Amino acid sequence: MFSKSKINDPAPKADDAAKPASPERASDSARSDSGGTEFKASAPKAKPPASVLSSDLHVTGNLKTTGDIQVEGTVEGDIRAHLLTIGEGATIKGEVIADDVVINGRIVGRVRGLKVRLTSTARVEGDIIHKTIAIESGAHFEGSVQRQDDPLNSKGAAQKPAAAAQQPAASGSSASASSSASAPQQQPAAKSGS
Repeated sequence: MFSKSKINDPAPKADDAAKPASPERASDSARSDSGGTEFKASAPKAKPPASVLSSDLHVTGNLKTTGDIQVEGTVEGDIRAHLLTIGEGATIKGEVIADDVVINGRIVGRVRGLKVRLTSTARVEGDIIHKTIAIESGAHFEGSVQRQDDPLNSKGAAQKPAAAAQQPAASGSSASASSSASAPQQQPAAKSGS
């Protein structure tokens, strides 16, 4: 009696025509193929929107995501994200690590980012380690700025050589720079003890 008309339905997109109609069909067709073929993954999912921490929110603890975060409130802890936007009224007390950092508010702590941008309302008390940086006129910054090719992973890389230098000294290797540096420190301590 009644039928659904396709007059008002949007036309299928070119991408939709190439895709199977449903995941069940795709898996059925993959199963029905000869045994040597693999199932092909579907198109990547859309990127989720940024997580927003509102101005009335106070977070105590670390935040870690592969997505985007927009902070409007207060965070006492470290933040690691893909894109981090700090609002004008926001305060962060801790280390910030992100591919992209846009600072409109206040940070007390170290900032590590591939691209770091301090707007005219930014207030940063701490060191900035970056690949590229932009500081607008009017931004307040107290600390040092250091450029590195890989600022996101340099913290772990700096600890690895130190640990590697300590291991040969502990195992009794005589050809390491750390064991010759530690020997003079041990001798004065022995002299002061006698």
